[in-house]
Amino acid sequence: MTTTTKGSAVLTLPTDTEILVTREFNAPRHQVWRVLTEPELIRRWWAGQRGTVTEATVDLRVGGSWRYVMTANEGFEVAFHGEYREIEAPERMTHTEVFEGMPDGDSEPSLNHYTLTEHDGRTTLTVRTIVSSKEVRDMIIATGMEGGMQEGYDLVEELAVELAAA
Repeated sequence: MTTTTKGSAVLTLPTDTEILVTREFNAPRHQVWRVLTEPELIRRWWAGQRGTVTEATVDLRVGGSWRYVMTANEGFEVAFHGEYREIEAPERMTHTEVFEGMPDGDSEPSLNHYTLTEHDGRTTLTVRTIVSSKEVRDMIIATGMEGGMQEGYDLVEELAVELAAA
């Protein structure tokens, strides 16, 4: 049986406008990529333990869009969307991200760079998020996003391990 590692994502703030997350998964890169990009799998992890995903739309091509919506356990809706800027499956992708709850959110989306590297059947995911200001970066961190991210990435690993075993 393959073991998983809970809550092991590392979040750092390398600059005033960056959030860097690194997480190792005990699964091959192509399976982690699938979990990060296939709507039916996204629905199973994106909300972590904080709600239920009600929409996961993915047009995985440069210029294509994505949108994820969840109903939080407290009953309110949370939605994000963006556009793919770069895709080199299963190695990397870049996309914009907009939180739909922000006024004029489309004016300055964040830019998320995903890099997946594999070594001995394990995959390291690095996500570098670039935002417009320190205030925006700090506001994202203040939402408690790290806890939700840990829960979601734990589920990503469980799903990727499950796919690898199938």
